[in-house]
Amino acid sequence: MTKKIICIAVITIGSVFLKAANAQNKINHGISPLVIWDDKPAKTWMTEAYPMGNGRFGGMVFGGLAQEHIQFNEISLWTGDENETGAYQAFGDLFIGFKNKDTTQAIPADYRRQLDISKAVQQVTYTDNGIAFKREYFCGFPDKAMVLHFTANKKGAYSAVISLKDAHGSKVTGIGKSLEFEGKLDNGLAYKAGIVIKTTGGSAAIESDGKGGSQLKISNADGFIILLSAATDYSNKREQHWRGEAPGVKVKQSLDAASAKTYQQLLGDHIADYSALFGRVAINLGTTPPPAAAEPTYKRLIAYKKQADPQLEALLYQYGRYLLINSSRKGGLPANLQGLWNESNNPPWRSDYHSNINIQMNYWLAEPTNLSECHIPYLDYINSMREVKKVSTQKEYPGVRGWTVKTENGVYGGGSFLWNTPGSAWYAQGIWEHYAFTKDKNYLQTFAYPILKEIVEFWDDHLKRRPDGTLVSPLGWSPEHGPTEDGVSYDQEIVYDLFTNYISAADVLGADKSYRDHVADMREHLLKPKIGKWGQLQEWETDRDDPKDTHRHSSNLFGLHPGKRISTIKTPELAQAAKVSLLARGDVSTGWSMAWKMNFWARLQDGDHAYKILSNFITLAGGSGVDYNNGGGVYANLLCAHPPFQIDGNFGYTAGVTEMLLQSQTDEIQLLPALPKAWLSGSVQGLKARGDFEIKDMEWKDGKVISIAIKSLAGGVCNLRSPNKLTVEGVKIPGTVVDNEFKYQFESVAGKTYVFKANN
Repeated sequence: MTKKIICIAVITIGSVFLKAANAQNKINHGISPLVIWDDKPAKTWMTEAYPMGNGRFGGMVFGGLAQEHIQFNEISLWTGDENETGAYQAFGDLFIGFKNKDTTQAIPADYRRQLDISKAVQQVTYTDNGIAFKREYFCGFPDKAMVLHFTANKKGAYSAVISLKDAHGSKVTGIGKSLEFEGKLDNGLAYKAGIVIKTTGGSAAIESDGKGGSQLKISNADGFIILLSAATDYSNKREQHWRGEAPGVKVKQSLDAASAKTYQQLLGDHIADYSALFGRVAINLGTTPPPAAAEPTYKRLIAYKKQADPQLEALLYQYGRYLLINSSRKGGLPANLQGLWNESNNPPWRSDYHSNINIQMNYWLAEPTNLSECHIPYLDYINSMREVKKVSTQKEYPGVRGWTVKTENGVYGGGSFLWNTPGSAWYAQGIWEHYAFTKDKNYLQTFAYPILKEIVEFWDDHLKRRPDGTLVSPLGWSPEHGPTEDGVSYDQEIVYDLFTNYISAADVLGADKSYRDHVADMREHLLKPKIGKWGQLQEWETDRDDPKDTHRHSSNLFGLHPGKRISTIKTPELAQAAKVSLLARGDVSTGWSMAWKMNFWARLQDGDHAYKILSNFITLAGGSGVDYNNGGGVYANLLCAHPPFQIDGNFGYTAGVTEMLLQSQTDEIQLLPALPKAWLSGSVQGLKARGDFEIKDMEWKDGKVISIAIKSLAGGVCNLRSPNKLTVEGVKIPGTVVDNEFKYQFESVAGKTYVFKANN
């Protein structure tokens, strides 16, 4: 019986990964694997080290020769409380100091440090004094542990000193083949981290670190494994006073369970779990000519300005999905300004949850790139904050129902900086989008609808009613500049989006008919978008926009993206005004701002301009300071440079590329709505459209769709818009020509795949 179970497990793991790998190889033609790599160790955390994580716990890998350094984090290690934001904290560091001959200072010619994002596995390989050394690292979600595997092709090759460091100064203790530290933050949050060592050959023993603590010494080992885990006693339940299970219990359980498995079992379980998410989407934007595709990533970034590198563009696209899977998994907190990676106890902007675009931008890619499960932490976070936010909102806005948020927010409900009154309404967009993509009616009824309604109630009470019946948001502010006054476009458009989504939710559920009609009436009386004296979409009710204003925020364009009120198809005049505003803002900006502009231009159906912004985004940024007025790009490790590092740019880039290939915000699925000339031929698999439709496979050539397979997961009407005429296999679906494009409408059957091919 045992043998059968083991065989089945291996076959299942292998088949899941093989299926994902085959799909990706088909798209990449087996030429350029999804690997980020360097020919030298990392010197700086922000710009060169490579990230890994399991959604809750993770680290940054340096790959040093004389000493390996892994700085690690756990996403719930936060200061603050219900009144103050607090700050996301560094957790600790793991050091492996090598005492054998792989301590030479010269970097071996065959040194390679790489991150394979198709497997979420890192490797460091090199030869020193004739010995081939290999390190393999991953952070597994199934086993809740970081796994570090060290091997060599010679017995007894490893002697090392392994040490832990608490970022808050607690003493490290050791027993047997394990080290640990624990402590409490000033707010009472308890934390603990621990490692267990498994050696092959040689010996391992605890010794003093000379500072009152312990370290672990390995002598003449053939190889060894380090299992690392960390936890806090944070709970997202306010009724439990934000505290849950003791961290020591969590750490012991994960280390005990991981220790009971072989390395191959740990690796297999990790790859199967990760591939089940990552392997859903594959993308081919073209082939990079050799030898560019084989160069280290930082050299490709430098060469990108002179030579096209579509596989680098695709790599950066998939990197956004890698980062979301690694920093946002069910049961944990959402990705913050830096995902979950942070080396400081006083990080920029507290590495917080910024509500005026940043946390929302983190999740633009989740649903359309088929990572709906990774959206859940954000939705759970919104839900967990509600009661605290109601209290603070009542203090600021006496007499209102519902709640809203400040600009900066932590994990206990506390906030700081300015009130961002439309912030909760922007949160509500994510709440609705999860339903729009999944059609999960139970989720809509039991989870989403109550949240949507209470945020609507806030605006019902908060809006100012003018004598002519117009409704305006009082004393708004357009992030992050300009006057504070009534009727700011940022507020108005987000509230319009909120009301629209609430009306749709009420219609689906058949709920609260009278209140639904009241909200519909309010929506019709909201101050409408205005076109100003130089043709721009006004940022304020007063026509004061400066055509020379190149501010990184373009909040007046919310209705274009991520909202759905403005489109080239339904509101061409407003779309043109948005274009005028966007041209005035300019193309060069900070990293996340450029990513947002990619999405704007995609929604304007201008693929070449979106691609121009994309090309600007792929600029190698240097330094690691806070200098966000000097333009952004990406670092050598492909993390977005605001600067400094902010992960929303990575996520926004991936969302932007998706918008260029597929859109569904206007109640129809648009194929190749903003395809640039640079990608005239290509293919993509696995994208999602609203209505719970999955694009199983889409291929295009010379800017025209060659074939597309659409799977209806929930049934219902499918409206499809294509740049060229298509024929449906096995079904008669007549098409109509609209705006020089071809439209198809049909009643889909849940579970059925519909294959369209170009009409030759």
